[in-house]
Amino acid sequence: MSLLSNPAHPGEVLSELYLKPLGMSAGALAKRLDVPRTRIERLLKQETALSADSAIRLSTFFNTTPEYWMNLQRGWDLARAQRTVDVSRIRPLEAA
Repeated sequence: MSLLSNPAHPGEVLSELYLKPLGMSAGALAKRLDVPRTRIERLLKQETALSADSAIRLSTFFNTTPEYWMNLQRGWDLARAQRTVDVSRIRPLEAA
């Protein structure tokens, strides 16, 4: 599968590209972001979606953009929906 049809969850990206290389724990990141440790732990376990609040905090800390983090979440959500939403009974609007 391609990256577009099987995107990584934001928690996986956070873990693999940021925390592991830095040797940083979820608790340490949570402290630096001033959020509950469970918020980061649940994100890393892919148990929760990334919030706009978290995107802003992560982008400030890692010197990225909130859009970077929110686009990861958007890609994940759309890919999941495309696998589960049944559109078989929907007919496209025909041109006049």
